[in-house]
Amino acid sequence: MNYQFDFMPVLEQWPLLLEGAWTTVQLSFIATVLGFALGTVCALGRNSRHGWLRRLTGGYVEAIRNTPLLIQSYFLIFGLSSAGVTMPIMVGAVLALVVNIGAYSCEIIRAGIESIHKGQLEAAQCLGLSKLQVFWHVILRPAVERVYPALASQFVLLMLASSIMSSIGAEELFGVANRIQSDTFRNFEIFIVLWVVYLALSYAMRLGFWLLGVLIFPRRRKLGTPL
Repeated sequence: MNYQFDFMPVLEQWPLLLEGAWTTVQLSFIATVLGFALGTVCALGRNSRHGWLRRLTGGYVEAIRNTPLLIQSYFLIFGLSSAGVTMPIMVGAVLALVVNIGAYSCEIIRAGIESIHKGQLEAAQCLGLSKLQVFWHVILRPAVERVYPALASQFVLLMLASSIMSSIGAEELFGVANRIQSDTFRNFEIFIVLWVVYLALSYAMRLGFWLLGVLIFPRRRKLGTPL
């Protein structure tokens, strides 16, 4: 193998790489917050007493979980634009990620909700707690606490999957790297740098979720349950 490594042409483009990494972080943060909210609403819908609502949310979850994110993003950007509904590329990228992660979050949160024993709900009602107090203290918070590690892992996977948004023109990390690669022709070097940056972002996100879990779930910290 006579390949001569030369990282300088790639590293000289660090402002572009930093800008792309920041865009990836922004996409991931917004999609995580909105996706968690959407997943929570859909999880409640999946457990609703109304059959039409269960079927509606169930159809959404199955449609999203059984189709590629790439197809979903193309549909939202290029498909809707053909029908006259246009939106900025970054808005479409966020929307695609939110719709995608919302379906996966829904099933994770639903599993947590279904793990709550009915006896706890009956006890809360006997104590005279309001519906809002029961929902927050007895259902949602304990449910999220139980599935928090799975949710955190799913959101890290979301950050990695955001690289697909480069295919619709989003200038996130992978999209910027492709542009640098086409200018420098240093294929091997740029993908090594990408590997390191994505690895660093993944560990940073996992650390952030761990710190957040320690903050909002003190009981798990006292019990020594891993987050």
